[in-house]
Amino acid sequence: MKLLQIARVGVALIGWSLALSVWALGERPLRLIVPAPPGGTMDIVARVLGQQMSTDIGRPVIVENRPGAGGAIGLQAMLQAAPDGNTIVLAASNVLAETPQVMKMPFDPLKDVLPIASVARSGVVLVTAASYPAKDFQGLIAQLKTRKGKSSFASYSPGTVSQYAGLILNDRVGLDMQHVGYPGSPPALQDLLGGQIDIMFDGMVTSMPLIKAGKLRPHAFTGKSRSRYLPDVPTTTELGYPDLQFRGWVGFIGSSKLPPDALAKLHAIIAKAAQAPAVQQKLIDASLEPELSVDTPALLSETKALSERNAAIVKKFNIQAN
Repeated sequence: MKLLQIARVGVALIGWSLALSVWALGERPLRLIVPAPPGGTMDIVARVLGQQMSTDIGRPVIVENRPGAGGAIGLQAMLQAAPDGNTIVLAASNVLAETPQVMKMPFDPLKDVLPIASVARSGVVLVTAASYPAKDFQGLIAQLKTRKGKSSFASYSPGTVSQYAGLILNDRVGLDMQHVGYPGSPPALQDLLGGQIDIMFDGMVTSMPLIKAGKLRPHAFTGKSRSRYLPDVPTTTELGYPDLQFRGWVGFIGSSKLPPDALAKLHAIIAKAAQAPAVQQKLIDASLEPELSVDTPALLSETKALSERNAAIVKKFNIQAN
């Protein structure tokens, strides 16, 4: 199976050896900001990529965790640095396409910053505790209908696709479920396993270890095609809910003021590092789908489309941050 799909890798990456040899940004370390706490998925991905990038360019890559405000603190720290390519962010696309819908940012997430490259995709899966009576999606819907007005769904934060998906399903089926927002997946999954919550749309990264351990049961995957990690689990499109598709990218973000030569060199460095076997395996271990793209215009277009889609969902359901 092809692990990496390089979308229009631009000017043949101007030759990796040439690009790496003319990095020419001085001896300063490359600063890689992660807008999340240490130990999480984004932090792990940043460190394994940072280590490989450091090896490739012969300069230190310093991972700096700047969590808070839905990613705004980390992005703002990047924007306050010189836009020369020495300070970039590693994050998921939700910091540009989801969080800004419910939280005011001190910058324009679609004009002041831009996606440099994506290295992986992350999907969302509908899960229940393994002990829940329903064994498949149809059974789950039937069970929830018997609990109309009494059931609940969790999200890992208000204003995220975890809430969007639950609200859309709630609306489409008429389940009258109560939304319960949590500060992250771990506490939400804990209550799901404890029986306080009926269902949850959660990221693959956090749910897969519990699915593998037999503690969670997956009922549907919110992608266009089935997940390589859950080949027997139907997609929401297969089940008749094509509007329940949520699959974001994970990658690098920089200032929209990056000079073209710095952007091209970053494309080359990221592409080389992302294809290293150790990096690919780490992405797979985290239940991410390795998928490389250094097509910045295409990623920006995709992110804008996601943002518009999410804005419509937020408006329809009057979603507000807590």
